[in-house]
Amino acid sequence: MIYIKPEILAKANTWLTSIFDNDTQQNIKDLIASNPKELEDSFYKNLEFGTGGMRGIMGVGTNRINKYTLGKNTQGISNYLQKSFPNESIKVAIAYDCRHNSKELAQIVAHVFSANNIQVNIFEDLRPTPELSFTLKHLNCHCGIVLTASHNPPEYNGYKVYWQDGGQLVPPQDAEIINEINNLDYSQIKFEPNKDLITLIGKDIDNIFIEASIENGSFKTLQDYKDKLNIVFTSLHGTSITIIPETLKRAGYHNVSIVEEQAEPNGDFPTVVSPNPEEPEALKMALELAEETNADIVIGTDPDSDRIGIAVKDLDDKMVILSGNQAMVLMTHFLLNHYKNEGRLKPTDFIASTIVSTPMMQALADGFNIDYKIGLTGFKWIAKMIKDYPEQYFVGGGEESFGYMVGDFVRDKDAVTSTLLACEIAAQAKAKGSSVYEELIQLFVKYGFFKEHLISITKKGIEGAAEIKQMMIDARNNPLKQVNGSKVLRIEDYQFSISKDLISGKESVIDVPKSNVLIYYTEDGSKIALRPSGTEPKIKFYISVNTKLDNVSDFKSVEQELDTKIKAIVKDMKLA
Repeated sequence: MIYIKPEILAKANTWLTSIFDNDTQQNIKDLIASNPKELEDSFYKNLEFGTGGMRGIMGVGTNRINKYTLGKNTQGISNYLQKSFPNESIKVAIAYDCRHNSKELAQIVAHVFSANNIQVNIFEDLRPTPELSFTLKHLNCHCGIVLTASHNPPEYNGYKVYWQDGGQLVPPQDAEIINEINNLDYSQIKFEPNKDLITLIGKDIDNIFIEASIENGSFKTLQDYKDKLNIVFTSLHGTSITIIPETLKRAGYHNVSIVEEQAEPNGDFPTVVSPNPEEPEALKMALELAEETNADIVIGTDPDSDRIGIAVKDLDDKMVILSGNQAMVLMTHFLLNHYKNEGRLKPTDFIASTIVSTPMMQALADGFNIDYKIGLTGFKWIAKMIKDYPEQYFVGGGEESFGYMVGDFVRDKDAVTSTLLACEIAAQAKAKGSSVYEELIQLFVKYGFFKEHLISITKKGIEGAAEIKQMMIDARNNPLKQVNGSKVLRIEDYQFSISKDLISGKESVIDVPKSNVLIYYTEDGSKIALRPSGTEPKIKFYISVNTKLDNVSDFKSVEQELDTKIKAIVKDMKLA
């Protein structure tokens, strides 16, 4: 006999009314009859907004991405927009990626907005996420939506919400909009479109976005050096194929080999286990092509083209993938050095990153005598910094998860402009007889050798969510006193906004929004952060170690020391 919890059955039964279409009702009946576990996972909670918007598995139910959950979101946002801008003609922009159902879901979102008398500008076909952020500002829209699940597996889709400044939702708008959504009933969703209010966006905006990317991501590298740079590019079956090859071409990079097997957008991502440039496996085909073509640099982007993976030749002439932290440090230093040489750098200028990213960003800011701002995980917080400090010029910033933002013309991580910037760094390094990798080592000599490592533990479903929650409770109730033999000096608990000095016992307030993050700082300079993912069923452990590097010739031996230290920390914390 099949047992279904009464509260789950009650929720499911509300979806068996005439409000919901026949296919939805039939799918729920099938789950009730034969798959109670899937039914429970589909209804045990409502999908929530996390670090990068709302993401979830596609299907029926309150804990799934479907026309009703996204329709309800859009109706709530429509209501909020009308309350917030009562005397204005409200405009929104919508984009979508290559995932299954993205186009159909984007149309539904457009229909709901238009049914609420809101002017909709929707891309005619799939486009990168950063182009939506740019377009929203360019068209003076009040809000923007991207249908994407970024680098999540094929069964996922998602819904990112952007505000007037081009950045994703942050307080107080996020809580106010969520409250508006939660107060709605599904019967209140207006699905009937006003097609007169829906306008398609085409190549004209693409051209403007490409020119803006070139303006922000190119730095007067001589054409001869650009021609000598050998580039391999893969879009990993995603949206960047629509923009990045043309952007590289217009910027003067003509020696580009595209991984053709991955060039066609495909929501199944058939050639990779995960379409995430953070995963070495995702760039395997690109690295193989790089060997064939003797490439200087490999670029790979995730499905919605906000994340960028970069591989370059190491000291042994072998292709290696840079970590997100390494790429961020290289890009930031390049920008700072460029602006300094042009006499444009001021002490009030700032760079930015996140609490789980490399501390080397602080060292760069100190070295150039500029401001450094640090926030929670997610580029929405960097966008908020730009909005909150308009008197300060934002140079660039990123986070460890393979994302970077050049200037403020796009207010989210941007693989399009970052691709250009990476190629500029590579071309200029090659021109002076160096390489990207050698330039990175020089930075380690000057600012300290920082090395990071990420451990991700996946815990799926209801049980997994409970396990992750308990792991964080245990970490708070029994905080580490030492890590790998090194005494813990300070613990930062962002859930309770408290930083505690374990030597003096003194506590201070952390002045950022609350988040479920715990960070340990040890006597030997190590930093270990614990954080449940806001968009995936994972708990993440971020490990950072550092030491001095006196000269380039010591690089390999010192790197081995740091690797050994990281392994010891992983073993000590029982993470492997």
